[in-house]
Amino acid sequence: MSAADTIEVFGALAEGGAEVRFVGGCVRDAILGRAVSDIDLATDAEPNRILELLGEKKIRAVPTGADHGTITAIPVHRPFQITTLRHDVETDGRRAKVSFTSDWAADAARRDFTINALSADMDGTIHDYVDGLADLHAGRVRFIGDAGERIAEDYLRILRFFRFQASYAAAEPDQVALDACREAAEKVENLSGERVWQELSRILAVAVPGTVFSLMDETGILTILLPVDRSINRLQALAALEGMVGVSADPVRRLTALIQSSRREASQIAARFRLSRDERSRLDELTAS
Repeated sequence: MSAADTIEVFGALAEGGAEVRFVGGCVRDAILGRAVSDIDLATDAEPNRILELLGEKKIRAVPTGADHGTITAIPVHRPFQITTLRHDVETDGRRAKVSFTSDWAADAARRDFTINALSADMDGTIHDYVDGLADLHAGRVRFIGDAGERIAEDYLRILRFFRFQASYAAAEPDQVALDACREAAEKVENLSGERVWQELSRILAVAVPGTVFSLMDETGILTILLPVDRSINRLQALAALEGMVGVSADPVRRLTALIQSSRREASQIAARFRLSRDERSRLDELTAS
């Protein structure tokens, strides 16, 4: 976060009068002392102004999601997603219409979990509008405001809750959040297969998957996602074996351990989640072996 590319992008925006901060996972992980991979930035400058300021400094930029306020800056060593501050105008559980704002608190309020609403200046000053810092240190995964409303804005947040619970929680799940996920469980059927697999594959890759998949099973979500015979014990045994022999977690391999299905059923799951050709082939081979 203090690399030359980061300083260059920050400087390009700040020198043009824009306020810019780190947001999202890089802030959360830096506070916890975890490795930071992707760096996301937010700014009060609108997309066209971001492109203008980056262009003045000869930094390549691509309008990867300009309608939603996202520009990707591509300096020498790594890309940065830069998003204009937003608030939701309309949501339908799958996508949102947004309006740009200069209000950092409003932008934080539209995010999913309190631990994801933290932002930080280049000098390390943390901005916390929803008590995310306390939740992060306590290991609590808590929706911002009304949990049901946050889920209704984007049903993928149901799966994200379980992923963050597996990765960041240090205690029992927040009951309000869990109840909201249970009540909205059937809504995951409205999500595209690609979005479901994007989250499910990351849940499969957590260090100890058995606990979170048991929680998903208790809420009925796992049955909706994988309506076949399943063995959470077999999944956890595979994860333990991978740890013993030093093998990286493989979501497709772990999915095969989780489901106890025929090749036909596995093929249907692959089609539902829109797995890549390679992932489909591997799932088929592992199911048949």
